[in-house]
Amino acid sequence: MTSLINKDLKKELDLGRASVLPERKNIPSEYQWRLTDIYKDEKLWEKDFQLIKTRMSEILTFKNKLGEGSLTLFDCFKLREELTITLEKLIVYAHMKSHEDTSASKYQGLANKISSLSVEFSTITSYIVPEILSIPSESLEKYIQDPILKEYSFELSELLRHREHILSQKEEAILAKTGDIAGTADKAFSMLTNADMKFPSIKDEQGETVELSEERAVSYLRSRKRSVRKEAFESLYKPYIDMKNTLGATFDGMLKASKFYAEVRKYPSPLLSALDDDNIPEIIYDNLVDTLESNLAPMHRYMTLRKKILRLNELHMYDIYTPLVADPYKDIPWSTAKEMIFEALVPLGKEYLDQIKIGLESGWVDVFSNKGKKSGAYSWGAYATHPYIFMNYTNNLNDVSTLIHEIGHSMHSFYSRKNQPYSTANYCIFTAEVASTTNEVLLLSHLIAETKDKKKRFYLLNRRLENIRTTVYRQTMFASFEREVHNRAAKGEDTTPDGLMQLWYDLNRKYYGKEIVIDEALKMEWARIPHFYSPFYVYQYATGFSAATALATLILEKGTTARDKYLHFLTRGGSDFPINLLKDAGVDMSNTKPIKTVIDIFNETLNEMEKIVE
Repeated sequence: MTSLINKDLKKELDLGRASVLPERKNIPSEYQWRLTDIYKDEKLWEKDFQLIKTRMSEILTFKNKLGEGSLTLFDCFKLREELTITLEKLIVYAHMKSHEDTSASKYQGLANKISSLSVEFSTITSYIVPEILSIPSESLEKYIQDPILKEYSFELSELLRHREHILSQKEEAILAKTGDIAGTADKAFSMLTNADMKFPSIKDEQGETVELSEERAVSYLRSRKRSVRKEAFESLYKPYIDMKNTLGATFDGMLKASKFYAEVRKYPSPLLSALDDDNIPEIIYDNLVDTLESNLAPMHRYMTLRKKILRLNELHMYDIYTPLVADPYKDIPWSTAKEMIFEALVPLGKEYLDQIKIGLESGWVDVFSNKGKKSGAYSWGAYATHPYIFMNYTNNLNDVSTLIHEIGHSMHSFYSRKNQPYSTANYCIFTAEVASTTNEVLLLSHLIAETKDKKKRFYLLNRRLENIRTTVYRQTMFASFEREVHNRAAKGEDTTPDGLMQLWYDLNRKYYGKEIVIDEALKMEWARIPHFYSPFYVYQYATGFSAATALATLILEKGTTARDKYLHFLTRGGSDFPINLLKDAGVDMSNTKPIKTVIDIFNETLNEMEKIVE
């Protein structure tokens, strides 16, 4: 029996190492997701495709009739919902099949085909929202109170709340046509940074010349050899410095588009426009930035500790990503990864754990890399399917952490779809990152609590610091930068590349302190951040991490009561505003306590690391 177990683990390790990527057909079925749970074959997919193509015009039979009564509106919503649920299945299946092997033109064709149909469907249904908003408020409020429309009451209330920001049908049609124009800055940035940029080659740890891409340069910033880190840093920023003015122009295009849409939709600022989507009070954003910026001393101490451990006369920006100790978690087979996750998630209870075990053994996960497989990881699925998790597992702790993160998303979707009607099953980004990160926090807390090995403990403590540095401090610095540049744009103040470079320097000096050298090249880092082209998005990483840390702490300290509140939160999907959902779960994001909890944990972890190296 032992030899069989060892043989299975060796097989998993070999698949995870994948020095030569196998063909997909050579990946054992137990490590592949089961898309046949959605469609047994492409004929059934095609049948549903034709059904949507044929029936979607039926939605137009309700045009100019939605004000006739709540029953008419209900029938329209039900038809749209029925077709959308099927459309989602078509989309998910086609795209996930295409991700299995990106060289398979058959499935790329299916993905393109369903994307085109989705655009047609959106065009046909585009009249619904403006027509609902043309109904007098008094009548619309009666619809909201009508029991027949109960499952759509939140959606209708949201439309009513946004009413003053939605234009007439003609104006909305014109505005829709500006979408491609407004997206030009983002597209130009993407093409410039992904396709056109060339990075100088560097010498690796063995002295071999290696070509760099953005991703490879970032990986070399983690090198244990300082000369490699420095060279990778300089190579990474050289094309950004060379293209400073072009990148300044694309950034300015984004600022102008953001200002334009906020103004035409009658918002005081782009920030308030972005926050209003999910009814997030501005105080949430301000609390995050102001609280972090009032508590930067622990980050400054961490830079001092990093400088000491690395034995450097000067700590540079290219020194902050390299691990302080070598990773002691190597060669973690898939089966071991699952056991680590099961142990870490015990605090969430038997029901949660049993469902994960069922999912991981019944086709939820696509585990290993194969030739042509898309890179990265995600959780996806549709209302009418079970969740799916896409992985490229490579036997390390990072991937164990990624897996437990995606399980968090999948279980959020599982509980939400099981307990909510379609209209309120989808949750927003603000709460999505909470469910996934809570799992990550529980994993790291469990590993730290159980390890007796000093090297492992030090590594895990440093991992916790880095998680908080990169997800809370760094993303909040990004949020502070965004708030300032959009304010400058509104007032006609300095948003030139030189102005942005100085602002970026000042923020890095503020956040990281005087123990670090802010290298001249780093002044162009703002130009590398693609998230800035989706204004006021990144702050949600920091709030999500803060809420997740607070929830995980409650679950570990309070037990069953806190756990049950958290599991109830997972069942509620998008049935209320995210701030209300989190408050009911036990975390009030309208005050500073969740953010201060993270800062306290950072401080306590730093204290322990400082004692270890004394």
